[in-house]
Amino acid sequence: MNLHGFLALENGTTSEITVLDMSYEGCRIATTVELSAGQHVQLAVLRRGAIDANVRWAEDGQAGLVFAAEPESAPDHLPRRSKRLDLLAEVTLRRPGKQNFRVRAYDISPEGCKVELIDRPEVGEQLWIKFDGLEALQAKACWMEGARAGLEFVRPIHAAVFELLLLRLG
Repeated sequence: MNLHGFLALENGTTSEITVLDMSYEGCRIATTVELSAGQHVQLAVLRRGAIDANVRWAEDGQAGLVFAAEPESAPDHLPRRSKRLDLLAEVTLRRPGKQNFRVRAYDISPEGCKVELIDRPEVGEQLWIKFDGLEALQAKACWMEGARAGLEFVRPIHAAVFELLLLRLG
């Protein structure tokens, strides 16, 4: 990645930077400004807006930034229809018009699960999730939080099929 941007410091000065790589949690930049670990900055990239961040490390004209945590909003939660099980599974996920990709699913119930994502869908977007040995299930993204999402299956997994899935994952 070689993305041009700006860094705003707490003293009001700005500096041109280059984003070298990026993840959901932060990025690595090239900069001519001397930065120090723990320093608060704001990263601005064209057409992406400004992002609050903290310097994690800085040396030799590069720095690692950690994006500031977004304030937790209190989502409207409905009571759970069934207990979530603390199981981990590698599943295939597909967004409409996109290729399949593998993700980790956990907190699984017959009505849904949580997944760790690379390609983030929009809340409300329809997806297809496939557990090994089962046909793909249509699901809806209910919420997003960083690289995690909650998925609700359009049709809950039948109790007998869910028990077999638990045995496979167990």
